[in-house]
Amino acid sequence: MSILIDEKTPVIVQGMTGDKGTFHAREMIEYGTNVVGGVTPGKGGGRHLDRPLFNTVKEAVKETGAEASITFVAPAFCADAIMESADAGIKLVCSITDGIPAQDMMRVKRYLMRYPRDRRTMMVGPNCAGIISPGKAMLGIMPGHIYLQGNVGVISRSGTLGYEAAAQMKARGIGITTSVGIGGDPINGSSFLDHLALFEEDPETTAVLMIGEIGGPQEAEASAWIKDNMSKPVVGFVAGLTAPKGRRMGHAGAIISAAGDSAAEKAEIMRSCGLTVAPNPSEFGSTVASVLGA
Repeated sequence: MSILIDEKTPVIVQGMTGDKGTFHAREMIEYGTNVVGGVTPGKGGGRHLDRPLFNTVKEAVKETGAEASITFVAPAFCADAIMESADAGIKLVCSITDGIPAQDMMRVKRYLMRYPRDRRTMMVGPNCAGIISPGKAMLGIMPGHIYLQGNVGVISRSGTLGYEAAAQMKARGIGITTSVGIGGDPINGSSFLDHLALFEEDPETTAVLMIGEIGGPQEAEASAWIKDNMSKPVVGFVAGLTAPKGRRMGHAGAIISAAGDSAAEKAEIMRSCGLTVAPNPSEFGSTVASVLGA
């Protein structure tokens, strides 16, 4: 199994007719993703990449039965696009967009909470690489050819470190059930913990790689949950070992602002909770292999 998406998941692309939406929608279709349509207000009734276009997400869901959406929408309008998907009953929204204002994401988080848990939209991102279930479906912007299908789950705040891990694991013949990029913003749609719970329930996932970075409490909270709830081995890594305190480093959320925010502190928390910590990014593959006994 995979988590979140597979080859049957019907997907719509919000902002499909823009240059970024067109490029990545084409890549997703070629990978085998079940893209059933696109949404661009004002272009409903037309076709793009041989898929129907709709003016609203509700129209797209009604006509295609779409269950997942990916947004290639400008930062100023992305919050509205996400909330529109939630209103339309979309189960999963992946937002690639970088630069969404933090206050907009606070509004989105509150908006999603208005729905009961069994009907609540799962959001991945923003500012993320997306989701891929190798050999099945891709909902994002990652290079699909570096991912090998297998039994390791990957969750990463960094898109490029997620790519690095996938490439190293493939070189060693180690495959992935699903790789999820949760994004590097201070306020994101879903956390490590949300996806760890899904991997714990997935019978085909035998181990998990969790790639974090400086800033925020997510890694510490996830490590505590892993200690009490995970039956599968987890490999951890925290980027930003040499980052100076108080300076933003790349991602909007990557800033050491409180005790427990630094890479060294987070790595120590991971070790104390029973995770195997990769010493540096060049050893993702070897560390996962050692945990699997490969």
